[in-house]
Amino acid sequence: MAGRPYVLAETTWKAVRETDYEVAVLPWGATEAHNYHLPYGADIIESEQIAIESARLAWESGAKIVVLPTVPFGVNTQQLDITLTLNLNPSTQAGVLEDLVRSLDGQGIPKLVILNGHGGNDFRQIIRELQPKVRIFLCTLNWYTVVPAEEFFEKAGDHAGELETSLMLHLAPNWVLPLSEAGAGRAKNFRIRAFREGWAWTPRHWTQITSDTGVGEPSLASAEKGHCYYEAVTQKTAEFLVELAAIDLARLYDDS
Repeated sequence: MAGRPYVLAETTWKAVRETDYEVAVLPWGATEAHNYHLPYGADIIESEQIAIESARLAWESGAKIVVLPTVPFGVNTQQLDITLTLNLNPSTQAGVLEDLVRSLDGQGIPKLVILNGHGGNDFRQIIRELQPKVRIFLCTLNWYTVVPAEEFFEKAGDHAGELETSLMLHLAPNWVLPLSEAGAGRAKNFRIRAFREGWAWTPRHWTQITSDTGVGEPSLASAEKGHCYYEAVTQKTAEFLVELAAIDLARLYDDS
């Protein structure tokens, strides 16, 4: 049986050489602890499945999208004291991305979307540095900001909370332990007001703010909530991919 034509890992050179891809999507996750009840690969699973479903919807609308294999490691410099959390320094991440981008650029792929699923990853400054060096158009999105979480969840949480647990209950329920085994996901806040309010920033040292690695209460999670959220995110992302595939980059900005 032939693989899905919009998933690079499943397709063949015969199919690839006959397709003029308009947009490549690179899912990027992380390998880290997610409270007691979610797997270390939650960010990988979520990013990959959202990318693939969004690409399917876009493909069925006529856009030639290809989802690249997911990068499983992210920036986790503040979680290195948690066993088997695996870190890529931002400079290493920039080097990995540049190598991949130059591969696509040399092959004539016109546009790349980095679909990010980990809060420690920030590709914006990397893109600012890399874009002048290549012809391929670069952009990024965080799937967890595509639609307002408060429309679907009472207490979405930041990490392994209601949002992420619901999504995993929908995408990979066999990899989620019973919620009775989850930690409470309570997290300490900063004492300094500016950090609490978000107009000053510093990275959080994870084991100092949470005892179970979770930040957000998972007890309200359900597969139904995850399904509704997943459909909303992938539909909106697919619409973006269709629009991006069709746009003439010379006319990216309006005349107003």
